[in-house]
This record gives sequence, structure tokens and C-alpha cells, in this order.
Amino acid sequence: MKKVIIICIALLGVNTLFTSCEKDFLDTSPTDQVSSDAAVSTTGNAMTALNGIHRALYVRYGSQGRGGLGAFYIHIDEAGEDHVFNRSNWTTSYRWLPNSSPTNAYNTANWSMFYEWIANANILINGIDGAVGPQEEKDLIKGQALLYRAFSHYELVQLYGERYRPGGGNTQLGIPYKKDNSIEPIARNTVEEVYTFINDDIDEAITLLEGKSVTNKSHMNANVAKGLKARVALTMGDWPTAITYARLARDGYTLMDTETYAQGFQIFSQTNPEFMWASQIIEDQTDLYGNYGAYISRNFSSSAIRANPRSINNLLYDKISATDVRKTLWDPTGEHLNLPEGVSLLDSHARFPYTSQKFIAVSNGDSRVDVPHMRAAEMYLIEAEALARSNNDEDAAQALYDLVITRDPDYVLSTNTGEDLIEEIMIHRRVELWGEGFRWYDLKRLNLPLDRTGSNQSTVYTAGLMEVPVGDNRWVWPIPQAEIDANPLMVPNPI
Repeated sequence: MKKVIIICIALLGVNTLFTSCEKDFLDTSPTDQVSSDAAVSTTGNAMTALNGIHRALYVRYGSQGRGGLGAFYIHIDEAGEDHVFNRSNWTTSYRWLPNSSPTNAYNTANWSMFYEWIANANILINGIDGAVGPQEEKDLIKGQALLYRAFSHYELVQLYGERYRPGGGNTQLGIPYKKDNSIEPIARNTVEEVYTFINDDIDEAITLLEGKSVTNKSHMNANVAKGLKARVALTMGDWPTAITYARLARDGYTLMDTETYAQGFQIFSQTNPEFMWASQIIEDQTDLYGNYGAYISRNFSSSAIRANPRSINNLLYDKISATDVRKTLWDPTGEHLNLPEGVSLLDSHARFPYTSQKFIAVSNGDSRVDVPHMRAAEMYLIEAEALARSNNDEDAAQALYDLVITRDPDYVLSTNTGEDLIEEIMIHRRVELWGEGFRWYDLKRLNLPLDRTGSNQSTVYTAGLMEVPVGDNRWVWPIPQAEIDANPLMVPNPI
């Protein structure tokens, strides 16, 4: 693990980015860098370092198409059946290339990205107790660092480990769970061990963050910790925990009204009562053509969007009620005559059927869109699904109703039961969370095949990748070759 756990910190201001490697300090310490000890010498320094992780979520990791967590969400969504391309550019994840090769740049970049955040979080977790400063600040910093460590391992184990099998032993290999920054090689933990450690970190974070407030939604509070607990429990098939924590997580948050929803997701997460956690890209820190909005918005003028605006699977679109505001976020004609006030397309923006206007950039020349990490809507969907899979149809239908009635004023309480109710919930989950990085993970956790057939998906742009059966090796990403070469204890995944 040498590549991913040898680090240093650049303390350059409140939006600091952790970079490079700690062993540099054995030789020389550049004037713009300090040791990890200095980073946790005071709570002020540590808060600056924590802000560095917040900032790191939306910087570029290598090429333009790897713009942090937002780009990662897009790639996860692309790998499912609901995200449709209209041209053959930027199709790496769409064609499952990272799933197939241990040397693929997207594969390697994602592995390194998450382990960088883990390493930086470990500096805070293991050093903040000795910092000079108020205990409340120490708790706030450590709680968020624990969430970053849990969240990053959670993303990694879903990629590089086999699915968590509810009720099974889960002794299959997961990923190494890094609790410190030792440079000694470390073996892969089992999937069960990884999820145990994830939950341990989240539970401690909940305790530390309870009752403490944050001023910006780019930071994480106890509600976000509980939301992550619910999300992890859903993946594990732990329905009671998912239900309990989904309800706790959304406490204090209200769902968007239809007027707000119709405006699309822009840069207003701070004032939107539904958003629980989001990255807000500051104007003077924008990576113009590398931002989330440079690939997923409808109106920014980038080659990715002008040539290849993203569409929804027409089969899913057809399942959306005509009175549901979410149906207005995709245009079957592709002309987008109902864009929010002040938003326009250029003549150079190509028009294709079923293209999305869910995400709206600041302007044609400003690609910023707040990156959604967690919304209260997801918590309703988690609760509804977990209740339905627990055979509690009545409460599941009510949880679904409480969400959907805010999107569709004509929606009525579902009378579906059993598998029909579960299917209805999953359709709403697919619609609600489109573009936010969930669908491929949902297919994997539920042990479902990929099936793009019979829809507006083109074999030309998917390079023929229309179906992938359950059990295919590509559902588990290959461990990056660089990691295998550096770590003698690393066992590769089948390819």
C-alpha cells in the first residue's frame, strides 16, 4: 500500500488540498508544506486540514474526466442502464473499461483518490486528541474525519469486493481497511470485516457529532452520519437499521416543493432544505472543464455537453407519471423549451431525445453545479425499500407516499404489495437519484444483471455492452496493477 498511504499536507488556506508524500519531510520541508504533526498541533490547523479534504472532493485526479467525487458519481451512473449516451466521447465507464483492466487509468485513479482521502483522514483521527484547542472542535473534526474514512472504504469495497451477501458469511476478500498511515504492506480484509469497521467509524462519528452544528453543507453533521449509516445498512440488507437511521437522518430536513424541483439542481444546495451534504465549488476555485457540471449539466458549453448531452433510458422515462415534476427534467424531444428562467442553450448544443435538464450550470461559461452527496429524498427511499423488503407493506407504501406526493400532486397511496411494491419503490429510486451515482451499485447489491436492451441505448456507443449477467467478473473491479506490484500481500481479483 505504499503508494496510497505515504502522504503530506499542504496548508495553503481554508481550502487546502492534501498532496504527495510524507517521506518528503525526511529530507526537506518546502515552505508551503508542514508535517502531519503540525497539522494537528492545534484545532485551527486541523480544521484547515479538514477543509482540505472537503476541497479535495472536487479537484481533478489526473485527466479532465476525473474531477473528484462528482465525476465518480457520473461514472457509476453511466455503468447502469438508465444513463444513455448520444455520442461515443467520454465512454470509458459507460463501456465498463475500468471494470475490466487493472491498468485502466480510471480504475487506478479512483483507488488512489479514495485512499488519499483515507490517509488524510487518518492524520486527523489519530492526532487530533493531542491538539491544542476546545474539545468541541476536536470532536467536530474527528467525527467528520471518521466519516470520510468510513465513506471512502465503503465506496472502495463496493467496487473492489464482491457484493455483501445478507445472511452470508461474507468471508470473500474486500479491500484493506486503513486505520493508520504505516508504510508496511497490508492484506485485504474480508468484506464482513470491512463493513464492521465502516460501521464502527460511523457509530463513533455519530457520538462525536451529536448536538454539534456545521455552518456549511460541504461539512458533515450527525444527520449525515446517520444517513451514511442507513445507506450502508441498505447495502448490507440490514433492514431494521436502515429504517431506523433513515428516519433519524432526515430529521430537520424537508423535501423540495415542485417549483424548486423544476428549477433543476444548480448551486443552491446551501439554502435548499432537502440537501444534507453537498460540495459547493467556489467561483475562484473552479476547474472549468473538469467540474461535475461540465459533464452532467445541460447548458454549459463544453465539448462533452455540446456533443453528448446525457439522456435517460426511455423505458424508465415512460414509467414517470405525466403529473410528476420529475418528468419535466428530461425532454423527449430534446429541444428543452421549458428551461428555467435565464437558462439557455447555444446553437452548438446538440439536441437528442430524452436529454436531461436535471442539472443546470451557472451559465454557458460557468460549469459550476453543487455536487449532491446526500439528500433527504434518499432517506425516504431507503426507509420505503427496507420496510418493503421486511414485508411491512403498509408502512413502506406510506414512506413512499410521503416522498412522491411532493413530486406528484396526483399521486395516491400505493395499493401494491410484495414484489410489486418493491418494484414501484425501485422505479422511484431510479428516477429520483438519476445522475447521482447509485444505479450500478444498486444492481450489484441486489445481484441483478445489467440489461440495456430494448431501450434508446445504442450498441455503437456502448461498444456492444448491452447485457452483463450476474456473476460476471466485471462486477468486481480488478485491483490496480500498481498496487499489486507495490504490495506483496495484495491478492488480485479474477479478470
